[in-house]
Amino acid sequence: MRIVDVAAFYAPQGGGVRTYVERKLAAGARAGHEIVIIAPGPSYDVVEMAGGSKIIFTPGPSFPLDRRYHYFSDEPALHRLLDSLEPDVVEASSPWSSPSMVARWPGTAPRALFLHADPLSAYAYRWFGRALPISAIDKMFGRFWRHLRRLDEQFDLVVSPSRHLHDRLVAGGLHRVVTIPLGVEKGLFSPSLRDEGLRARLLERCALGPEATLLIGMGRLGAEKRWPMVIDAVTAAGARHPVGMVLLGDGTARGGVVRAVAHNPHIQLLAPVRERPALAQILASGDALVHGCEAETFCLAAAEARASGLPLIVPDRGGAYDQFEHGIAWRAGSAAALRAAIGDYLAGDPQGQRLRAIAAADTVTDLDTHFNRLFAAYADLVSARRAGG
Repeated sequence: MRIVDVAAFYAPQGGGVRTYVERKLAAGARAGHEIVIIAPGPSYDVVEMAGGSKIIFTPGPSFPLDRRYHYFSDEPALHRLLDSLEPDVVEASSPWSSPSMVARWPGTAPRALFLHADPLSAYAYRWFGRALPISAIDKMFGRFWRHLRRLDEQFDLVVSPSRHLHDRLVAGGLHRVVTIPLGVEKGLFSPSLRDEGLRARLLERCALGPEATLLIGMGRLGAEKRWPMVIDAVTAAGARHPVGMVLLGDGTARGGVVRAVAHNPHIQLLAPVRERPALAQILASGDALVHGCEAETFCLAAAEARASGLPLIVPDRGGAYDQFEHGIAWRAGSAAALRAAIGDYLAGDPQGQRLRAIAAADTVTDLDTHFNRLFAAYADLVSARRAGG
């Protein structure tokens, strides 16, 4: 199949979507499919990949809140590009304007909407969640739900990467939703990579000895990730227990994160680790992952940490909670609940939690399984369309 992904969230300097797209290109080549990514960029460019796959950048304005990203603005040009590519399947991976552009394309190929983002959780629930229940917020944003229901009617399939998002979409009136969880790279993340010397060096960077607990934070530094709240909670826990945290990430909210860290030597902000084997070793050498964001659709960070044998300290809503087995789940959005969760974890049995997490590390879905299921679902769409004439 030739699968064309209209990927509004892809950027060469991006985060989880960039990682996912790169793995998708490789998986498609292994499976004999041609994957074409159409992404908005500063200018037209084509990056050729193995197996005939490619990334095509089309000119689009830069996104005001994050200059690394651009957005689609020329619908006729996008339609002409889709015409020239003659796809077997078209995938759109944004809940905003680009899937509507894809829906209006007059081509005959079946279409799938892959929801890599959950804007209601990232923005509306975060902004108004302290004062209103989710049901009331959904009513406030009824226009967005009508937009999603319209896309549900226009697309042949809506792909959700987590059970939590699936349930919300179905409750919101969508009918074509299937859950195909993402996964981690097979054989890369493992508890066996634990390096006590590396752990000691990371704790030393946090001005602590090896007897302290090492928490790992990982992800883009965006407002919805709630890193200042996580930092405040770890700082509060440090008054009673020796605990350090290394936070791997960068992004537009870096200034607020730096201010939250202030002069606390026990919390270290490090650059994202692009080398996957090095990242796998860091994760395996930590004692737990702490995460503050309930807006994740899948949460690759939590899945990779779980595959590395780390207990998870995560909110009880969203994609990170889908990965929860061992650790502590806390009430999403509550700073007090997060402080209590970290304190309870440190005062409990961290070593026992880690041993149980290690025993369950191989239960995480791998990316090969994800892509096999995704490509099979797309093949079914193509067969059904051909059978229907």
